[in-house]
Amino acid sequence: MTTTEFLDVPGARLHYEIRGSGPLLLVLGSPMAAADFALLADEMAADYTVVTYDPRGVAGSTLADIEQDSTPELRAADVLAIMDAVGADTADVFGSSGGAVTGLALVEQQPGRVRTLVAHEPPLLDLLSDAARRHAEVDDMIDTFRREGAEPAWRKFMISAGFDVSEGVDGAPEGAAGPPPDESVDQEAASARFFCHELRSTTRFLPDVPRLIAGPARVVVGIGADSGGLTTYPTSTALADMLGAPPLTFPGDHGGFLTEPAAFAQVLGQALAPSLSAVGNSAR
Repeated sequence: MTTTEFLDVPGARLHYEIRGSGPLLLVLGSPMAAADFALLADEMAADYTVVTYDPRGVAGSTLADIEQDSTPELRAADVLAIMDAVGADTADVFGSSGGAVTGLALVEQQPGRVRTLVAHEPPLLDLLSDAARRHAEVDDMIDTFRREGAEPAWRKFMISAGFDVSEGVDGAPEGAAGPPPDESVDQEAASARFFCHELRSTTRFLPDVPRLIAGPARVVVGIGADSGGLTTYPTSTALADMLGAPPLTFPGDHGGFLTEPAAFAQVLGQALAPSLSAVGNSAR
């Protein structure tokens, strides 16, 4: 059974969903919404109380000011508010793409509240040797959206990210960190949110690696088995190298949780097993 909840936070009203029972697992995307993680959440709900949410300004989470930027730090504060609302002192966290960046910001803000963070393919462009060129491409995507609209901007985004655009662009592909695929969502508005208010701050986030290493939270970097041609592959391997641990390979590519949810959940469960064991031991 899935329970739908709403939470008022400064400047926004957050929509989130709860399923399952057990220790808390937060599943984060950005800009991908709760609906995009439903299959994975269903798989994980046998062992965890799984919370998925719509980031502020996305799908069911509304804003007081639609021009407000969505930064990793602000999204992390929203996640902490949800933790408080469900009465959780600590949680395991899975974040994918921009959600992985949210998770990193969360660990930096409140390291004692996170047991394990699995950061799946965070687009941390500053970790690349050609970061300046990559940032210029992001700026061009944003300018293109403002001049020409969503489709040309998404085409540039997909090419830069390493996705195959030979079959054309329709919004954004599954797993490409595009707007929610739900047809009830205003795709133009979702694209405006992504390009004008989220993409730049997410891709320019630079994690405080010494702080991540020194804190009590485990940080595991995840990479899709089929993501070798994507920009998020070198960003993820770079972060894993800085953290001093090899990345964990997940099924599929950037959106493996959509296409192979059962196999993806199995790997995620293995990554979180030390936390699950520790929670079980502390309860005895």
